[in-house]
Amino acid sequence: MADLGSQYRKIRHEVEPELLKVLENGRYILGENVEQLEAEIAHLCQVPYAIGVNSGTDALKLALRALNIQPGDEVITTPFTFVSTVEVVVHLGATPVFVDIDPETYNLDPEQVESAITPRTRAIMPVDLYGQSAEMRALREIADRHGLYLIEDAAQAIGARHYEAPIGAYADVATLSFFPTKNIGGAGDGGMVLTHHEEVARKVRSLRVHGMNGGYYYEDIGYTSRLDEIQAVILRAKLRHLEEWTQRRRYHATLYRTFLAELEPHLPVVRPYNYHVYHQFTLRHPQRDALREHLRARGIESAVYYPLPLHLQPAYRFLGYQEGDFPRAERAAQEVLSIPVHSELGEDQITLVAESILEFARSEVSVR
Repeated sequence: MADLGSQYRKIRHEVEPELLKVLENGRYILGENVEQLEAEIAHLCQVPYAIGVNSGTDALKLALRALNIQPGDEVITTPFTFVSTVEVVVHLGATPVFVDIDPETYNLDPEQVESAITPRTRAIMPVDLYGQSAEMRALREIADRHGLYLIEDAAQAIGARHYEAPIGAYADVATLSFFPTKNIGGAGDGGMVLTHHEEVARKVRSLRVHGMNGGYYYEDIGYTSRLDEIQAVILRAKLRHLEEWTQRRRYHATLYRTFLAELEPHLPVVRPYNYHVYHQFTLRHPQRDALREHLRARGIESAVYYPLPLHLQPAYRFLGYQEGDFPRAERAAQEVLSIPVHSELGEDQITLVAESILEFARSEVSVR
């Protein structure tokens, strides 16, 4: 599903001299490379403020803190996402309120959001799942109509666009993850908070360093959530290749669509106003587990993102949801399968994956 060693070997000549400079100068935390990375990401996403933190999860947590989300507040979000989206809400004592997904894009369904708003709702938090923007324009209109914050979990979507606008354009705050397998990833954890609001940026900068406000004076109870210089060096080098790597991912997606055209109802749906960066190429199939075994037998890796929606996870049963509450998310969890799409793949590998999927699909038809 990823070939990080191959990716690194292509850019090691850019990375290693800069790493040695960091080791020699002794400034390892929140140094010049972090500042430059923040400026470069801010430019890419067309926001005035970008603040590096130590993970995508912390980016969400500090964003919520900076917006003063408190115990008793409600945050509307999706049950079909990685756990950190919901985890941070619970950590702050707030309540995640789930809304079902669009069955085609797997993103939060705006048509169901408005009916979930209550007097305690403070924010809407969509996820740009698999690299395609959520319905940010529609959600912005809903948020404005009800006086709510809009927080965009863009961990999987750096470089994506919605109506030609980059991630973060419609949100009060957007967050990125630099986990190693993301479209640009570090050699460890990392994350970033993006915002148009100066006060939010100031608050996040303080919270990431224990709530410090200059010297050893503390204005808030904060965290240790600093992005280090070594990660920033690696991320800056990879950022220079992001457009090239994104184009390769999109090209691989086009190849899959060509080879698998006869399976069109099962292929990813992309809205015409979205620019998809294909963090994952996720198809769906009613015999997903059998298909996955078929691929595994041919030496092809695949992954299920995600096998059980969060409202049915043991850790979140206390929220009171039941099976059947979000049928679209529940069905997606039974059917989705992500296949390799990363930038290091060769066309022969894409062909092998596609041929193996078709072999499985045609064998099913013949059995019937």
